[in-house]
Amino acid sequence: MANAEHGGRSAGALGATAVGATRARLRAARAALWLVAAVLAVRQLAVVLRTPRGERLTDLETWVGPDGVLHVEGSLYDSTHFTGTPFGGLVLKPLTRSAEQALGWGWTFGTLLLVVALGLVAARALPHPVSRRTALFAAPAAISLLMLSLPVRNAFWLGQTGILPVLLVLLGCFVVRGRRAGGALIGVAAALQPTVLLFAPLLWCTGRRRAAASLGAAFAAGTALAWAAMPHDSSAYWVHHLAGTGLGGPADDLANQSLHGALLRLGLTGPLEIGLFLTLGAAVAVLGVRRAVRYARDGQLLLAVAVTGCAAIAVSPTAWQHQLLWILLAVVGRVGRRAADRPVWPVAVILVMTVPAKWMLPDMGFLHPLRDNLVILAAVLAAVAIPFVPRTSPYFRSPVPTEYAAPVPARYRHIPLLPFLRRVLARPNLLLEMLLIRVTYAAYSQVRLAATGGTISGGRERAEHHGEQIMAIERVLRLDIEHAVNHAVVGIGWLRGFFDFYYTSFHFAVPLTVLGLLYWRRPVDYRWARSTLGLTTLLALIGFWLYPLAPPRLMPDLGIIDTVHGVQDFSQPDYGTLTSLTNQYAAMPSLHFGWSLWCGLVIALVAPRGWMKALGLLHPLFTVMAIVATGNHWVLDAVGGAVVVLAGFGLVYVLQGPRASAAAHSNQTVLPPPGPASTPHLSATASSSTSPRPLSESGETSREKDGT
Repeated sequence: MANAEHGGRSAGALGATAVGATRARLRAARAALWLVAAVLAVRQLAVVLRTPRGERLTDLETWVGPDGVLHVEGSLYDSTHFTGTPFGGLVLKPLTRSAEQALGWGWTFGTLLLVVALGLVAARALPHPVSRRTALFAAPAAISLLMLSLPVRNAFWLGQTGILPVLLVLLGCFVVRGRRAGGALIGVAAALQPTVLLFAPLLWCTGRRRAAASLGAAFAAGTALAWAAMPHDSSAYWVHHLAGTGLGGPADDLANQSLHGALLRLGLTGPLEIGLFLTLGAAVAVLGVRRAVRYARDGQLLLAVAVTGCAAIAVSPTAWQHQLLWILLAVVGRVGRRAADRPVWPVAVILVMTVPAKWMLPDMGFLHPLRDNLVILAAVLAAVAIPFVPRTSPYFRSPVPTEYAAPVPARYRHIPLLPFLRRVLARPNLLLEMLLIRVTYAAYSQVRLAATGGTISGGRERAEHHGEQIMAIERVLRLDIEHAVNHAVVGIGWLRGFFDFYYTSFHFAVPLTVLGLLYWRRPVDYRWARSTLGLTTLLALIGFWLYPLAPPRLMPDLGIIDTVHGVQDFSQPDYGTLTSLTNQYAAMPSLHFGWSLWCGLVIALVAPRGWMKALGLLHPLFTVMAIVATGNHWVLDAVGGAVVVLAGFGLVYVLQGPRASAAAHSNQTVLPPPGPASTPHLSATASSSTSPRPLSESGETSREKDGT
């Protein structure tokens, strides 16, 4: 009995200790997130306040500055600089007396407070019940995401007011207790941004008729007040400019992400464009409000607000970047029955709202219409098409779980260092992979371009100095064969053409082909191979940044012939950049060789036939000959490429352990994810994951091969 009691107390003490440790980790993670939010806020403030006076808060300067439109006599709309409603002009008028202060610290810190308030209200508006982790992390995560978003950064930079209507709507829906008071706040937002009137039918159809009536009354009162105070301005805005349609920049400008702007960019004009815009706008408004009503009745009011806001973006004649925050709120929607599909929609929304559209798609002419209208496309999809999961669905809280391979024992005790990164058997979501690969490559290109070693002239001098160091090392090691190989190949026309073609064509084609085949045939191997390639590229970026190096073709007096780019003029001070699109001093390590070696090693590891393995290893061999023969790399650059590739493989092994395919081929048990033992709608999955599942040669489960 004593031993039993003692054991019970020990178990209880251990349980309490575990719970206390978990809470401590959650608090530490929450503190870290708040620190990230604070750093992002300080950085945003510093960027704005450090900018010279004439280059920051330009829109606000145009309104309330010494020569702003709110100072001069006559109509606000004599020029197109002021694009707000007459009610907005009436609200801003008092600021003209303190313009000097408002254009600096006051306005910027006021915008910061609005962003923080918006993040706190959005976190509070999440549909209940929410987990303790979500409750702790929601507010700092929301504020961080807002600080990174393009609409907020644009509002900070220009001194715009696009954050205020969104905040007023959220306050009216989630914070203010009285329905009439809440509706009045939304009505004020509509007086500032007329398309917010679309929330009136949402309130009416969800039983909040008093709030809807109050919304209409507040909008009418604000508009009437502005009309009484500024009749000429009100007439110019509502009648002459058709509710602001003719104000601001050209309507077909890329910054105007509305249906009207998209149709103009597609080449439609005149009555045809106007008729099509009105038809499509009416359809989006009706379908969007109907969907929003359904989600509001389902208990997802924040999602309903986001869907209505996205519809408002589409139907507005002009929707500038600082007015697009509604799309970011749609990140709360859940899409997909499988747990593996859940990240696709939030990742897509976050990418659209935080990175430029040109990063999302390749710079190809036939993709420009899609790239130029990517934001309005996201808004329309959120309003009328994305199948958000309702709370009544059994998949809302318990999606189909992901299958994991049993861990493979490693030789060393502390490997893997990140055991929670378990090996997934199913192939990842294709859309998510394409998004991440594209954006990662765009970020890689930007970092590579930035890693020039300082100014163009300073970067060139430093890169050439490093080139001399590499030449000296190669002479000592007797590896200085670049000049001899280059001139030997130049003398043989067909060989020069072959290496030029190989250098320019296979660098991207082969890695993408290998990734595609792995995704299709060997999904388990695809994940570790993709991770290895990503870590390899990251390490190479560090090398580009720390050691800018001029390739042999950019070394003066070396006599290397640039077989790919042609004869260059060494007397030009900016020689070496060639174009503004790439960094020609990113030679060490050579990713041409590094990526080819990655391809060869992956093929050698996973190919089922010996001739396939040999063929795969020929690719890095031809690549190293091509990069030296064309004068684009030193021999030691290839050595550096091999080092980062091997380091990438090593890091994946250390962080995640041995390859999961070893477990798959040995028919070890497939582990279910952590969570409840079973759920009614997942009984088949749960039961199948507790026993060994036969795996094909490619590492796929039998269920995957059936297409389910």
